[in-house]
Amino acid sequence: MASIYDLKPRFQNLLRPLVVRLAGRGVTANQVTVGALVLSVAAGACVLLGRGAAWSLWLLPPALLVRMGLNAIDGMLAREHAMKSDLGAILNEMGDVISDSVMYLPLALVPGVPPAWVVLFVLVGILSEMAGVLAALVGGERRYDGPMGKSDRALLVGTLALLLALGLRPGVWPDILLAAGTLLGLVAIWRRLRGGLA
Repeated sequence: MASIYDLKPRFQNLLRPLVVRLAGRGVTANQVTVGALVLSVAAGACVLLGRGAAWSLWLLPPALLVRMGLNAIDGMLAREHAMKSDLGAILNEMGDVISDSVMYLPLALVPGVPPAWVVLFVLVGILSEMAGVLAALVGGERRYDGPMGKSDRALLVGTLALLLALGLRPGVWPDILLAAGTLLGLVAIWRRLRGGLA
């Protein structure tokens, strides 16, 4: 099933020259992972403090894009520059779940955004990442199946924040958007578990 994750190789090719320069300057994969987490906390704090103010919502889409770039960079540094470590694997998995939570949950306080759907969307995202990790635990490979993987969730939340920042009045559309993302996330969980067991 289609996912933005399918575009990852092209995205990595664009980032590779930067990754080589970072490795040459001694930047480690774990430092980049922690940097992505710090960025996520800062962006989430802005949305939390802004409570729907346009300035805070404008910050979210570029922060999500930079975070996706940093996530790609830390993986490339680990794989292509001999920086893999057990600590890095833990930081990567925990960092993704924490980053999603701190960036997305504050949206529940934005007027017009349904808190229940925000919480369910985040919860399903966490379970989806857990399902991907469990596949490796039972002897398979870490699963990234869509249709609502990490990058897809970022696109959905970034779109939601952008539309609100542009002044689109919240009505039923945030409910529909988050409900659709949650249901697609459930499909991703099923596909990851099925793929892991296969």
